[in-house]
Amino acid sequence: MVEQQQLVGAWQLESWSIGYEGRDDFSSPFGEDPLGLLVYTADGWMSASINRRERARLPEDASPRKVPDAQRASAYSSYFHYAGRYRVVNGSVVHYVTQSLNPNFPGTEQLRHAELDGQTLVLTGKDEVGGTLRYHTLVWHRAPATQPAAE
Repeated sequence: MVEQQQLVGAWQLESWSIGYEGRDDFSSPFGEDPLGLLVYTADGWMSASINRRERARLPEDASPRKVPDAQRASAYSSYFHYAGRYRVVNGSVVHYVTQSLNPNFPGTEQLRHAELDGQTLVLTGKDEVGGTLRYHTLVWHRAPATQPAAE
């Protein structure tokens, strides 16, 4: 059973897949090779960000707030983030969302079953969208503890 002190640190995403009730297919919301960072602190804070490896860039000569809505929406739809408090309950992790790119997430509790095998953390959860039950599996690897290069 996972304990809080085992989660503390930074984790890099290997994969995120979604299965669907009554179907055999799976999807990968940010492609087959996404980037992601999950951070758990010892004092109970967490932050998770995930994005497509190849993202459309916004024009460098304009503020992101000034580019056309469709272009901005396309760029931001390739990124996912939320943060807040967390706690471990019976081997599962509950994320209490306080900030998120998705305006519907703050105030929600995101329950994730956690399995830890060495340096690999697998978080699973489920949700319902449009009457379809979805099963999420996210595989994370502990980030190496390297120091930034000296200047």
